[in-house]
Amino acid sequence: MMPGRRGVLMAALAAAGIVAGLDAVRAASPTLDKIRSSGTLTLGYRETSIPFSYLGTDQQPVGMALDLCAGVAERIRIDLNLPALKVAYVAVNASNRIPLIQNGTVDIECGSTTNTPERQKQVAFSIATFVSQPRWLTTHTSGIADLKGLRGHTVVITQGSLNMVLAQKQNTAEGLGLTILQARDHAESLLMLRTGRAAAWYEDEVLLAGARSTAPDSAALIFLPAAAQTDDEYGLMLRRDDPEFKALVDGTLKAEMASGAFKRLYEKWFLNPIPPKGLNLDLPMSEALRIRIGEPSRAQAR
Repeated sequence: MMPGRRGVLMAALAAAGIVAGLDAVRAASPTLDKIRSSGTLTLGYRETSIPFSYLGTDQQPVGMALDLCAGVAERIRIDLNLPALKVAYVAVNASNRIPLIQNGTVDIECGSTTNTPERQKQVAFSIATFVSQPRWLTTHTSGIADLKGLRGHTVVITQGSLNMVLAQKQNTAEGLGLTILQARDHAESLLMLRTGRAAAWYEDEVLLAGARSTAPDSAALIFLPAAAQTDDEYGLMLRRDDPEFKALVDGTLKAEMASGAFKRLYEKWFLNPIPPKGLNLDLPMSEALRIRIGEPSRAQAR
């Protein structure tokens, strides 16, 4: 965490009326007990989820979600009086992220995981940190201009993505006759699209924009027109049986939203050059996310 952020965080917490509840949060939290006894907070990160959580310069994990988790780490240092708290990083993927939270290997998953009712049966989520919608990404040379243009084509979806279900529904509803392949991660999905093994890739728009920005032929990759979809809320993923720890995480995020720190982090990662190549996603904040920042309780995960 940058020097001076401790004072900024405490001021934000005070302004949001959260400091008074610190004593209550200290009690009866399995996650905080584990962190207190080990002296270490373990954060899970994704390797290719630009700009939320990915490997940047020198192959070190960076991203907006990791910056938000850094704020939580500082809150824990303050709350538990652990100035020497260590932060460890564990790479996670779509297949193991939930089990690693459940078994206590990872304390917080700092990635781009969508909060859904099905996942809430296994883990907990913070209040929303982002809102996105799924889109199809294709190439200029594919000749595909809309959803119906996908008929009979082979497409790719990253393994573990919730968008597999939506793609299958579209396939059935529109009679597209798609052949759906699954890639190990977003990097492989992008490679399959660029090399012609898949005519299109279906994923959340922001993740597609992040992946596209890394491609040398990014200008040749285009979005199909958006279809009406329900907003997907991302959140930091936590243990399901630890409401006290969730309260600490949510309190930290609400304070950053109220103070303007969250908006500054958004601008850092979405409206400015980001590592490692200095690319700019140039993706202004959506109205849906602005509403949630102004009214974070609306995005409360259950």
